Amino acid sequence: MAEGSHKQPQDEPCRVLEFYSGIGGMRYSLMKAGVNAKVVEAFDINDKANDVYEHNFGHRPHQGNIQSLTAANLDSYGAHAWLLSPPCQPYTRQGLQKHSGDARALSFLKILELIPHTSQPPSMLFVENVVGFETSDTHTEMIDILAKTNFVVQEFILSPLQFGIPYSRPRYFCLAKRKPSSFQNQLLNNRLLWSPSPLFGCDDNTVAIEHDQSQESWDKLLQSCEPVEKFLEFKNHSDQMVTESVFLGSTIVPIDAYGALEKSDNANTHNDNSLNQYLVPLSLIERWGNVMDIVYPDSKRCCCFTKSYYRYVKGTGSLLATVQPKKKGKSSSLKEQCLRFFTPREVANLHYFPEDFHFPQHISLRQRYALLGNSLSIAVVAPLLRYLFEEPPVQNMQIFPSNGAYIHS
Repeated sequence: MAEGSHKQPQDEPCRVLEFYSGIGGMRYSLMKAGVNAKVVEAFDINDKANDVYEHNFGHRPHQGNIQSLTAANLDSYGAHAWLLSPPCQPYTRQGLQKHSGDARALSFLKILELIPHTSQPPSMLFVENVVGFETSDTHTEMIDILAKTNFVVQEFILSPLQFGIPYSRPRYFCLAKRKPSSFQNQLLNNRLLWSPSPLFGCDDNTVAIEHDQSQESWDKLLQSCEPVEKFLEFKNHSDQMVTESVFLGSTIVPIDAYGALEKSDNANTHNDNSLNQYLVPLSLIERWGNVMDIVYPDSKRCCCFTKSYYRYVKGTGSLLATVQPKKKGKSSSLKEQCLRFFTPREVANLHYFPEDFHFPQHISLRQRYALLGNSLSIAVVAPLLRYLFEEPPVQNMQIFPSNGAYIHS
């Protein structure tokens, strides 16, 4: 193992490797962060995700098993930073929680194990995963390898709600810098932080390391969020939707024991401007209404959208009521609230993808939801990357804005 990292020439962009690149959420976050960096290669095994990535960035990620990479392969890129968003299934509450025993965790472990064998190890490492990863044996192994290879670490669990986005999607983040590089607030090293305040130059260590679950704290957090309606692409179509929803209610819609919904998903006829395909059939509401999470245009929170959204209604994400009842909630008839699924564009908006992000036409509706469900929140990752890439100031001065720089407008 080399004693020193690959040094970045002054004023030259930081060279970045993007592992598990998906549809480009990490790269968009890097762009949003405004740091002097460029992605020199991206890696993903998913063919459809790579289609989307290439469509938006003009570069197709290296498609193959990450486990086949060698230390020499990684050295050849001369990268200063590695950004990783490995599969979350080994650590999810709904999964089997096999952790490192899950085959889907092997590629990430392989990447970590290569770090001591590279002649030019990265100066920075960024890892994103689900809440639960921080208690896994994979996490234990990661921290052990980073410590042995001279990295200092700060860890976060953050949600878009803390950045003004009405979207509950808490995620774990690991930020690592290789000595002699350091973080601005070194007192937070080796801590798990529940507040974004360090990202904006705040030095209140007590707030940063405490996880406040009180109702008062939750209410205050939601008050700071924008309403859901600011992220919608379809507005003021309730009259049209009442008619269509009633019509759909008279049809037979096959569903299984988990609320699976069989809808037309012909990639060649996909039309972003048609509401029909997003309406929730009355038959589904009658059977599964009690487990649906219903939100309204003026709501300040919606649930995390998973890769199974639109296929199932139980625990996969919120549904939107397009007709506001006199009394919100399930005490009012859900049939009269004209429920619909959030569109892929709306889910992308809540993930804070830019307006110029698009899916290629051949990506089907279900595939779009699945790819978005596996992506990340740019509103959260961008300030984290900015914090990671900054070196401590020479003098004690505030670097980051303390206002809502990432609030959607």
